[in-house]
Amino acid sequence: MQFAYTRKITPPYLFFTFNRRNHRKITIIDGKTGYLGGFNVGDEYLGRKKKFGFWRDFQLRISGDGVQDLQTQFFADWKESQQTIPASNDRYYPVLQQGPHPLRFMPTNGLGLEKKFIQVINQADSYIYIGSPYFIPGKPLQKALITAARRGVEVSILLPKKSDHPLVKEASYPYFKDMMEARINIFHYPKGFYHAKAMVIDDHFCDVGTANFDKRSFHLNNEINCLLLHPDIISVVKETLSSDMKKSEQLTWESYRSRSVFHRGKERVSTWISELL
Repeated sequence: MQFAYTRKITPPYLFFTFNRRNHRKITIIDGKTGYLGGFNVGDEYLGRKKKFGFWRDFQLRISGDGVQDLQTQFFADWKESQQTIPASNDRYYPVLQQGPHPLRFMPTNGLGLEKKFIQVINQADSYIYIGSPYFIPGKPLQKALITAARRGVEVSILLPKKSDHPLVKEASYPYFKDMMEARINIFHYPKGFYHAKAMVIDDHFCDVGTANFDKRSFHLNNEINCLLLHPDIISVVKETLSSDMKKSEQLTWESYRSRSVFHRGKERVSTWISELL
């Protein structure tokens, strides 16, 4: 077994290197099977932490020749950690057949994901479903979602009811007022913790991966998402998001307006540091 740290904190740029994190979660087995999604390695992801209990997440299992593209990204990160890349042989690169479901991996290094999301949101005609554990989109993405809703697109966003980090949930609330006024639906998942990262638009665009819908994933982290292109697979993700929303609690104006003074104070503090949450 070999082990390496990625994106180590290094002087003299301690603050910068502390925040430039590799947030990708990639598993490759025998060069034939790949896994990608929200799962880290920890007890909470198995529902073993009493604070959260059930852990809701999305994970893709990939076979076929796409696995080698995923492995290429793993080896690129491995090399960046000053590790030796294995020689190209059948052990690591077996011959694989093309799979029946087209897909495309989209690795990002703090650049490009926000622009892509704004582009597809601007093209939406019918609906936009978003699931994310954190929602700190920034003004450009918030504006794109509001504009879509005002032209008649159904926009529904699924977030966790519980928070796993201080101030992250509160950082979402400054975005909610304008969005709710545009009739955007905001749901809070009540069972355990919601950690899935997915977006489906109009039955033809589907994104599942490691990036949260927040400024950190858009502007700082190394992430990798998967664009699913087959209508059958897109339908599965859409129906799963829809089912989770039906089991969740929709944020109402009454609930929004009844926030405590303490909660509102935390919102203000979280806004100041939202780039780093």
